[in-house]
Amino acid sequence: MNVYDTANRLAQEIKTSEEYVNFKMAKDTIKLNQELSKKIKEFDMERYTSQLESIQTGKTDPEKMKKVQELYAELIEQPDAKKYFEAETKFNILVADVNKIIGEAIKEVME
Repeated sequence: MNVYDTANRLAQEIKTSEEYVNFKMAKDTIKLNQELSKKIKEFDMERYTSQLESIQTGKTDPEKMKKVQELYAELIEQPDAKKYFEAETKFNILVADVNKIIGEAIKEVME
């Protein structure tokens, strides 16, 4: 068996994982509600720009963080958004864990 076959099997395993399936269902549910979808996109953009700025400058902008927190607090009051964020978090943990395992396997040659 070669690495590409294993990678393709891993991709299929991920696509059938509970984390992936739940996140996909949550995303599909959000897409049905244009207003909620728009608010989540706005939140994601605010969160992304805040994180990027923090990485680039080494500082956190309290005003931007407050806005992100307020948007999140508003969104999680809605059951579909709360499910979406929970599913997103679980899926991101899965992906991070897989990346960590692969990273550990190749770290010797990457140093």
